[in-house]
Amino acid sequence: MKLYRAALMHTPGSPFAVPDALQTHDDGGLLVEEGRILACGSYPDLRAAWPGAEVVDLRGGVLLPGFIDTHVHYPQVRVLGGLGMGLLEWLDKNTLPEEARLADDTYARAVAREFLAALASNGTTTALVFGSHYASAMDVFFGEAGASGLRVVAGQVVSDRMLRPELHTTPERTYTEGRALIERWHGVGRSLYAVTPRFSLSASEGILDACASLLREFPDVRFTSHINESPREIETVRRLFPEARDYLDTYERAGLVTRHSVFAHNVHPSNRELGVMAEHRCTAAHCPCSNSSLGSGLFPLRRHLQAGVHVSLGTDVGGGTGFSMLKEGLQAYFMQQLLGAEGEPLGPAHLLYLATRAGAEALGLADLTGDFGGGKAFDAVYLRPPPGTTLDTVLRHAEDPGRVLADLFTLGTQADVAQVWVGGDVVYQRAAASLEVSV
Repeated sequence: MKLYRAALMHTPGSPFAVPDALQTHDDGGLLVEEGRILACGSYPDLRAAWPGAEVVDLRGGVLLPGFIDTHVHYPQVRVLGGLGMGLLEWLDKNTLPEEARLADDTYARAVAREFLAALASNGTTTALVFGSHYASAMDVFFGEAGASGLRVVAGQVVSDRMLRPELHTTPERTYTEGRALIERWHGVGRSLYAVTPRFSLSASEGILDACASLLREFPDVRFTSHINESPREIETVRRLFPEARDYLDTYERAGLVTRHSVFAHNVHPSNRELGVMAEHRCTAAHCPCSNSSLGSGLFPLRRHLQAGVHVSLGTDVGGGTGFSMLKEGLQAYFMQQLLGAEGEPLGPAHLLYLATRAGAEALGLADLTGDFGGGKAFDAVYLRPPPGTTLDTVLRHAEDPGRVLADLFTLGTQADVAQVWVGGDVVYQRAAASLEVSV
């Protein structure tokens, strides 16, 4: 049994619904046994109640729940930084040639290791991952994910048109390869499966129907795809599905809009789409850095919330600008500021919730992770800036927990991530740092 001592913060509830959802302890304690949190509170109280617990002294930094990224692409880690292009041009010139290289399992393994290491070193403990178009590359990925210790929800990406021919499949292969991957990997270790058509632009009705067959046969798997990211994409989908009422209807008609569905982007939704998403309790994964980089638009967060649509955050590597959920939170804040009266005012508590518990809720994992509630897994990120950095200076003079949290999102980077745990296991530790000091 270990008692972790640190300044800690978490959001057991949504600050969009409960103004005081942020819980903080300047001198906090987390009692952990066999990777599970037994209690969270003030360190003096927990120390008095469990005097025999081994104390791990993490004072000097801040302990947060592990970040949860609800939209990120495994094959795209090496193509980050493709600036100056819109979505469809970026796919054609920057991304799809790289994704075709994952037909080589050796190449796919190297990319998987780089991708998973980048998640962990940025404090991400759980991720909803857009996978490869190749089933063999997904076998490689799940194997490497198991070795990494991270929680992943991932699936083979399927398409049958408008991409490079070597990335195309058929409805029959979509079903047979998807079923084999689900039976092999879903629920194994910390991995879950997500049925993943790329988007309706590249997935015909036959592909979408095959995906629906997998969801009916395996109702516990998740579903993810893209929606309403850019005007040109939306117009193309409208031409490909002339009978559909809107973009969401292309998925809805196939039975793919469920509680387990996470739709990335949704920058340009109709009111009907928002109503259907709210009715089915699915999620919009907001990817603010990607939306800015690709010029997709400003995400209408207020409209989503007013309609009752759940929202989480994603980095969208490689359309985004990196793996840092701190940066995504800050960019989400900027976007709402730019929307003025139409924007949703965000504070530090909102950003922490979007980067942690909101993702757990989106993935149906809120009983396991996302905050420091009793009985949950000890999934955590310890942020401790190197001495002499700007963040170190600012934190030493911060006057209250809300300001500390604002400083972390404003100035925090990968370099400030000192240690990361998943289920109590250390999955990342900053080089040359000795962080677990027991007393």
